[in-house]
Amino acid sequence: MADSPITQRVPTVVADGVHITYTVQGAGKGGKGSATAALCRILSRTRMTSPGTRTVHAVKGVSFAAYKGEAIGLIGSNGSGKSTLLKAIAGLLPTSEGRIYTHGQPSLLGVNAALMGDLTGERNVILGGLAMGMSREQIHERYQDIVDFSGINEKGDFISLPMRTYSSGMGARLRFSIAAAKSHDVLLIDEALATGDAKFQRRSQERISELRKQAGTVFLVSHSNPAIRQTCDRAIWLEAGRLLMDGPAGEVVDAHEAHTRKK
Repeated sequence: MADSPITQRVPTVVADGVHITYTVQGAGKGGKGSATAALCRILSRTRMTSPGTRTVHAVKGVSFAAYKGEAIGLIGSNGSGKSTLLKAIAGLLPTSEGRIYTHGQPSLLGVNAALMGDLTGERNVILGGLAMGMSREQIHERYQDIVDFSGINEKGDFISLPMRTYSSGMGARLRFSIAAAKSHDVLLIDEALATGDAKFQRRSQERISELRKQAGTVFLVSHSNPAIRQTCDRAIWLEAGRLLMDGPAGEVVDAHEAHTRKK
């Protein structure tokens, strides 16, 4: 008897009724550096209620399963919970209700590659590679490919300069290049394809396709609907923390765009 579709597909991430809440510390009327704000922070550390504190319910009852070989786009308006959900999948935020199960180690782009502004790009390539579990030998073998992929040396020897001298786009491109240098069980990307020129975006999309072929799963948060259409085969639409639609990328993006036009 043939295997059922459930046994044929290997799940990498399962979200089961996930709720995520977190506390935001407000500065109150006195401003960030005022005595009132300082007192609020002290009271919050002693678990007393402070007037400048509010609770944000960022993700509300989200459930889905992701599988090996999928590229899934997360779409929705600002504040819809997309980046918060990525952080929870990566294990950086706890769920307040429900559970997230992962097969393998999720890697969140820009966090696992813990780059430091006072170090050169070259040193950060080494540091980021080590943070993702690559050996020094692997980093040495892939170093030039990482630099070439990022394109940051196309207008000068920027790789030898401290990263604090980079533009935000250059830093994002280097982070993506480091993360893309190895295969991942689950790769979580937040807006990486929004940086760089069309040439870099095209290279990034091609690299994501390669990562999928290596049996990984890719999650991509982007406000660029064309990037979602071209890079992902599936999309999840979040709005105000709730999952509104989960299906083929083209269909979900069409529904989201139609909803946006009605506003």
